[in-house]
Amino acid sequence: MGWMVDRVGHVIARYLERPAAGYEPFTPSDPAALRATLKPGDVLLVEGNNHISGVIKYLTQSTWSHAALYVGPIGDRTTDDGEPLVLVEANIGEGVVAAPLSKYIHCHSRICRPTGLCDEDRARVCTYAAERIGFDYDLKNILDLLRYLFPLPVPQRWRRRMIALGSGHPTRIICSALIAQAFEYVRYPILPKVTRLESEAARQEILEIRHSSLYAPRDFDISPYFEVVKPTIAQGFDYKAMAWADLPATAPEATLVPDEVMAAHS
Repeated sequence: MGWMVDRVGHVIARYLERPAAGYEPFTPSDPAALRATLKPGDVLLVEGNNHISGVIKYLTQSTWSHAALYVGPIGDRTTDDGEPLVLVEANIGEGVVAAPLSKYIHCHSRICRPTGLCDEDRARVCTYAAERIGFDYDLKNILDLLRYLFPLPVPQRWRRRMIALGSGHPTRIICSALIAQAFEYVRYPILPKVTRLESEAARQEILEIRHSSLYAPRDFDISPYFEVVKPTIAQGFDYKAMAWADLPATAPEATLVPDEVMAAHS
C-alpha cells in the first residue's frame, strides 16, 4: 500500500511542479547584481511560475511562493555546464537538492539577509542545510497535496494552516521548513512568539507561528530580523543613467577643437 501512496504522490507532485501558462516576471532579477550581492546565509525568495506557486501565493497573500538558502559553492559540485551549485532548496518530487543560481535568474526574487548573524553561526546554518541534501520531499500526506488541486476560496484564518504539509518525519521536509530549521539550529529568530493581542486575525496568526512546518516563504520577508537587500541598490544605483523609452537617446557630446589647432593640421 505504501508504494501506491508514494506513486500517487509523485504523480500529483509532477503536475503541481509544471509551469503555469502565461507567466512573465514583472521585475526579473539583474543576474550580475544578484550574483555580486548574495552572501552565504541569505534567503532567496522566488515568485515561482508553477501550479503550486499560485496556490501558495494565494494562501499566504504574498508574492513569494518558494524559498532557497544561498550557501555558496558546495564543495566541487557543479552543473553539467560547470556552474557551481550554490543554493539548497526542497522541491516537490525531488526532495532537498543543490541548485545553481541561474535557475532563478529570470524570476522575480528577493534577498532576505539575517541581521547580525555571526560568521560562525552563518557557517553552521549553511552546513545544516547542505547536510540535508538528499532528504525526501514530504509526500506522506497525499491529502495535503490533493487539496492544492482544488483552489477553492479559503477563509483568511485557515490559509496559514493549509500550507502546513507534513508527516513530521525527520527526513521529509518542505522548502520553508528546511530553512526555518537551519536558523532554529543556531537559535536565530524568524517570527518568535509575542504575547500581545491584535485585532487583525492574520497578525495574530503570524505571532502564533512556531513549528517549522508552518513557516511560509513570506515570513522571511516580514520578519523584523531579516534585512531586505535589493541588488540594484546594493551595487550602486544612478537614476540619471537610466534609458527611458519616451525620451531620445543622449548622444555623446562632441569634442570641440579650437580653430588654431585645426589650422595647424590643414
